[in-house]
Amino acid sequence: MLDSYRLRLLVAVADTGSIAGAAAALGCSAAAASQQLAVLEREARAQLLERSARSVRLSNAGQVLTEHARRIIADLDLAGQVVAAAGSGTVAHVRIASFATGTRWVVAPAMITMRRRFPALEVTFTEIEPDQSIPAVAAGRVDIALTHQYAGFPGPAARGLDQRLVFTDPLLLAVPFADGRDTAALRDFADADWISGIAAHGFQAVTEMACHVAGFEPRIRSRADTYAVVLDLVAAGLGVALIPRSAAAPRPGAALLEITAPVGLARTVHVTTRASDRSPAVAAFAGELVRQGRRRRRSPARPTAATPPPEPPPTAGRRPAHR
Repeated sequence: MLDSYRLRLLVAVADTGSIAGAAAALGCSAAAASQQLAVLEREARAQLLERSARSVRLSNAGQVLTEHARRIIADLDLAGQVVAAAGSGTVAHVRIASFATGTRWVVAPAMITMRRRFPALEVTFTEIEPDQSIPAVAAGRVDIALTHQYAGFPGPAARGLDQRLVFTDPLLLAVPFADGRDTAALRDFADADWISGIAAHGFQAVTEMACHVAGFEPRIRSRADTYAVVLDLVAAGLGVALIPRSAAAPRPGAALLEITAPVGLARTVHVTTRASDRSPAVAAFAGELVRQGRRRRRSPARPTAATPPPEPPPTAGRRPAHR
């Protein structure tokens, strides 16, 4: 059976990059830490560390065990917090916020998992966008937020916060008529009508910023609050739109194209917490959000060619959305 103290040492080696650093973090001597890690290797029946005269690094087996160890340690710490709260007549509580797409694919599955493992843990949830959830975490109104940031564009201040990268979410171009293509440069759609989110300024105005980088100002005819509605509007022939891959879903009459220029259009998804927050509940829930998000990353939506839309009535016509 693997010992939890030794697992903590292994995680500390991963976090500090050395046995001496791990020993300092857990309050023991480097020699004692080295001995305990050797015992852990015998218990695991695998070489966990690759030692040299000047450094130490995790082996492949060590990396695998470290990921499991993080969850085990977080669960043990959370169990202690829940039990202590029950003994004092209080309830362990964690407050979570997320943007809409992240709620569906990451937060909701994490909440189901955590409720099953810790039914006494009280969880409250608010759906808000990162421009509001990040300040809420910083101010202590929310404990954890699933947030996103568009690459290359300024974001809200994150001073005093920890942000763990979950995955990178490329942007696709949703168009009503693909003409057999599966890639697109935004500049080719400079004359198109565009559909965008509600935000017309700030770090979430990604449509305006991306088109500006491509060398034109988009003619935005429609705005919607959710990507599902944006895709419906694209499928109705009302314009083209930028859609994160994780939010992309096939629609009859719409196609999802890889963007070739500008390059690197994507958003990064993070779990955001306060750097000073040492709550086991927050640590355990944040870890579960990361696991759920990375699981989602391994099975992303794929670009699709357009499914032919229903035939319009004879008097109805549609203007092509691009040149």
